[in-house]
Amino acid sequence: MRKFIVATRNKGKLYEIKEILSDFPYDVVSMEEAGISNEIDEYGNTFEENAMIKANEVWKLTGGTVMADDSGLEVEYLNGAPGVYSSRFGGENATDEDRNKKLLDLLKDVPFEKRKARFVCVIAVIYPDGTSFTVKGACEGYIACAPEGNNGFGYDPLFYMPEFGMTTAQMNPCEKHKISHRGKALRMMVDELKKRENETL
Repeated sequence: MRKFIVATRNKGKLYEIKEILSDFPYDVVSMEEAGISNEIDEYGNTFEENAMIKANEVWKLTGGTVMADDSGLEVEYLNGAPGVYSSRFGGENATDEDRNKKLLDLLKDVPFEKRKARFVCVIAVIYPDGTSFTVKGACEGYIACAPEGNNGFGYDPLFYMPEFGMTTAQMNPCEKHKISHRGKALRMMVDELKKRENETL
């Protein structure tokens, strides 16, 4: 079984990645499980830059196959904010509830049709030989007027998808993985991994 080191400490994110990759022969481990406690400064201006920064830092320390992602929420009314600052929205020590409250405050009195948003996820993979690739997944929706649902994490309670009539926090994990930005990006990542394996046969 091939070991994958995921450059994250976010337990919710790691759980989702393990769930989505459960049918594949990958031993998914976190940075901490790989013995890495370094703080990685995400100084990039795009999701792609931040994903590669994180993957490269962990790769330099391990020399193994490393997967890193950078994901976030882009709200059209806020000109794409919070974007790459999604996890830091509301301050370094803000909770998910704090971030959601700040977002709702910024969108107070904004009509539903102007609350369009998208979740974006970019995954970077670096192989032991230093070669790499990135993939990008996105999920379109709206920001609800109040949080709904207890599944997921982050902005899930506010991310409403009209075609399903619910937020992503109201979906069961299997439903969410099929349509989520991270689910789409992970499936693209798996396709790229398979291509490389076939090329080396």
